[in-house]
Amino acid sequence: MADRANSFPQNVPGRYFVDSQCIDCDLCSETARGNFARSDEGHAYVAKQPETPEEEARCAKAFSSCPVEAIGRDDS
Repeated sequence: MADRANSFPQNVPGRYFVDSQCIDCDLCSETARGNFARSDEGHAYVAKQPETPEEEARCAKAFSSCPVEAIGRDDS
């Protein structure tokens, strides 16, 4: 389970984040292109929080599909 305290500084503020467990598999950036991106340091990060129902659905799929649970989501 992702930990906000270990999230990358490149994450834009908002509900979703990526933490230091990321293995740079590229699944999230393929699933939610535009919302997740790959850094030069070898990990993914949230480049844009979802703004539409379609983006939210793609981000939720990336969240549930992450093989190492490095994507976090605040469910408040």
